[in-house]
Amino acid sequence: MLGYSLFTNLADNAIFTVTGTVRNLNEKHVFFEKYLDRLLTGIDVTNIDSVANIINEIQPDVVINCIGLIKQHDIAKQHVAAIEINSLLPHKLAFLCDQYNARLIHFSTDCVFDGKQGMYNEADFPTATDLYGKSKCLGEVTYGQHLTLRTSIIGHELNSSISLIDWFLSQKREVNGFSKAIFSGLPTCYIAKLLAEKILLNPILCGLYHLSVEPIDKFSLLSLVAKIYEKDIVINESTKLVIDRSLDSKLLREAIDFTPLSWPELIKTMHSDYLERYVSCKK
Repeated sequence: MLGYSLFTNLADNAIFTVTGTVRNLNEKHVFFEKYLDRLLTGIDVTNIDSVANIINEIQPDVVINCIGLIKQHDIAKQHVAAIEINSLLPHKLAFLCDQYNARLIHFSTDCVFDGKQGMYNEADFPTATDLYGKSKCLGEVTYGQHLTLRTSIIGHELNSSISLIDWFLSQKREVNGFSKAIFSGLPTCYIAKLLAEKILLNPILCGLYHLSVEPIDKFSLLSLVAKIYEKDIVINESTKLVIDRSLDSKLLREAIDFTPLSWPELIKTMHSDYLERYVSCKK
């Protein structure tokens, strides 16, 4: 989800020369038809030598790591796989980037926190107790010229409906919206915009930063998505789930002079991107 969105949005930006890598396209070929000349297939990150060969060939200024095993997939519950991809891979990539004087931008998650507090800042000690949160925490690259952005995302998948937005849009009758579950993440397409305008050309930005917008509860978020996407569905407000993993991004906002859009504007941006990059490919 994150990789496709960042790759296509940045590839459409004339300022950058972008090359994407994937393991395979399988049934996703239609999404990439416009970008095949900028896409390398058959790249398996568990074979780090193949990644090294690509970096040596391309000589990139920046490597963006969008690979991660998310908690919704069963493989993320397998310790070896989770540690290999979420924990070790980012540091292997940072090592390779150092060999070629490239900068790594890596994405971590608000799930490094247990959600009992909310508005976590970079100085707060990670409190995750599950494999996913712990493995992502271990993968944070906070040294050298590299940048780790702790964030959470919403957006659209290519051929599944596991994440929040596509799951919600796939529902037919009614769903629960948790008004005590607080979220401060961003649409993936808006992250691409921030990378292009504020981060990629700012090499002094390094270390660990939180990337977030104003917190919103999941009931309000789904209600807003339903309105803007014109989704006719009943959303029942529920208080059964109480969790707040919202992030305080004051440091990043000051560092890159960033003022987030309002939530209606963010959802409208995501919807426009959905119409442009996803709808025709899913027919």
